Amino acid sequence: MDHRIGRPGFAVIPVLDLRGGRVVRARRGERSSYAPIETPLAKGSAPDAVARGLVDAWPAGILYVADLDAIIDRAAPDLRALEAIARACPGIALWVDAGFAEPAGVAAFLAAGLGRPVIGSESQADAGLVTRLGDRAVFSLDTRGAERLGPAALHDDPSLWPPEVIAMTLAQVGAGAGPDLAALGALRVRAPDRRLYAAGGVRGPDDLRALRAAGIAGALVASALHDGTLSRATAPDLA
Repeated sequence: MDHRIGRPGFAVIPVLDLRGGRVVRARRGERSSYAPIETPLAKGSAPDAVARGLVDAWPAGILYVADLDAIIDRAAPDLRALEAIARACPGIALWVDAGFAEPAGVAAFLAAGLGRPVIGSESQADAGLVTRLGDRAVFSLDTRGAERLGPAALHDDPSLWPPEVIAMTLAQVGAGAGPDLAALGALRVRAPDRRLYAAGGVRGPDDLRALRAAGIAGALVASALHDGTLSRATAPDLA
């Protein structure tokens, strides 16, 4: 299977946020205060254990990994953690946001063969990297509340976007507020030929069904899986 393009149908994509070599629990995009995760899906917060627990809890074809040390501190991608996740979850594609901002960094990551880069608008100085990579990368259109993060051109011009786009609403991450269906619908109208993935606010199966009905291609999910509100048992129609 070519993991450049997500699974057909609606994709539920479990999320791991890495900080200091551990998986942390995301709350409202306040990344500096994220603490190591405590989850019934794994013993401890080691990336491989949590990744395996997520895949056991949900039949995912893709895992999304946010390397917060790379995004916040401009550190090099945590290849050791990514290698551990890949070993723990063979056959699962990784989408990795490691604050990529330069072609050389993306090239080095692609050479490592540890996943597909996610290019976040918040990390960009201009639209060059997004347009250069095309469908080799996933684009993350980042917002925090009403604030649009990154260059205005990347928010204003959908023709710059690759085929797969994550609508990352950081203020709703881990907040249990539900996805912003109105904003997602507006993005769908502006870019009907893109596969749009929702990130932030998913509380459980009903939110996922609403997103699917709205024509969204998939959703990034963490809290609902760790809390047990989303599982094979609670949403057999989505698994």
